[in-house]
Amino acid sequence: MIFPKKKTAVPSTARSPDLLYLDSSKGWEISGSSESAALRVSAFYRALSFRAETMSVMPFYIMDRETKERIREHRLTELLTLRANEAMSPSEYRSLMQLMADLRGNAYAYISRNPRTGYIDEVIPLTPELVKPTLDSERNLHYLYADPKSGKGYDLMPSQVIHYKGFTTNGIEGKSLAHYAREALAKDREAKAYERAIYRNGGRPSGVLETQADLGGKTTVKDADGKEIEISKKEMIRRSWEKVHNGGDNAFRVAVLDHGLTYHPIAMNNSDAQFVESNDITIADIARFTGVPLHVLMAGKQSYESNLQNRVEFIQTTALALVTRCEDEDSYKLLSGDDRGLLRIRRNMDAALRGDTESRASFYRTMREIGAYSVDDIMALEDRPKVPGGHTRQASLNYVPLELFYELSRNRNGGSNADTGE
Repeated sequence: MIFPKKKTAVPSTARSPDLLYLDSSKGWEISGSSESAALRVSAFYRALSFRAETMSVMPFYIMDRETKERIREHRLTELLTLRANEAMSPSEYRSLMQLMADLRGNAYAYISRNPRTGYIDEVIPLTPELVKPTLDSERNLHYLYADPKSGKGYDLMPSQVIHYKGFTTNGIEGKSLAHYAREALAKDREAKAYERAIYRNGGRPSGVLETQADLGGKTTVKDADGKEIEISKKEMIRRSWEKVHNGGDNAFRVAVLDHGLTYHPIAMNNSDAQFVESNDITIADIARFTGVPLHVLMAGKQSYESNLQNRVEFIQTTALALVTRCEDEDSYKLLSGDDRGLLRIRRNMDAALRGDTESRASFYRTMREIGAYSVDDIMALEDRPKVPGGHTRQASLNYVPLELFYELSRNRNGGSNADTGE
């Protein structure tokens, strides 16, 4: 969908609602919605936490678009590397925003600017349920925010709100992973309820009590409050049996039957057993919805090498898409003026791509041999200090430009003339 070009909104310098200044943290907690129930499914919880943790370990940095060099001194450096807001480190901020985008479909953060300088002081997460992106009559985007303490509404411009979207079908709002995976999650909850029922009954479904006696009529018993009530004789026998023999510490107790009662257990059939074993199918569904490898969800029987490759594939596909989406939003919303065209806010994916020691050593060796990395470049990636002479880059002479091949060949052969055969 293409929207008409609108005038650039000027960020407001007025003090925002108290909630945005962290007088209360309740505004940006993510508990309480229906999607939160999905986190009680262990595999889904692990998948979302893995995605959030992966994003949290990728630090921010500012890069020159032209030279690709990192900008060490910039007014956003402290915000991006030391403290996102009064309560959160940058890693905690990245983790929470990714979790909200996955769980709610949208993650919002208010861009708090210094009223005197206009520079950004903090980025503060907002509760997704309290923010509504909307288009006005001129097709301009606004974010309507409701303060949960005062009930007051605020009309925020796009330049005041960072918005990370989940999978979106309209470009304005995203949909949560829980929304698309709800059938798989519902199946998991039903399977868990079925398993609990089986365990409560001593590992077996219920049975049948049979007698030749007449159990018609009613009898008087006392309820939990001590009040006398009338129930059928059949119901009285059922309650007595369940009280003594069903579930928990009473499972597998020896039954003593009188009045001609006979107990016939109902055995679990193969279909029931296969239903209980369907957890693996549900986990595979969750892995497909979230893009997380099966071994991360403690499932599957792949080899170590296969697991390592699957993790790298996750970074290069799923995580790369998430990172690119966030980088685009950060660069447009946090940079301003000339910086927006000259610089870009990036997330260092090398931290997440660090594999085992052998894999890293092989990668660094290759990059150094082709001249792409110097020793100091490698030391920086390993969070170690520079070494004397480490800035020099080296390359092998085994591969040379074709136009220089004749000259280098003569030099290697002591300056002999290939044309004369000497």
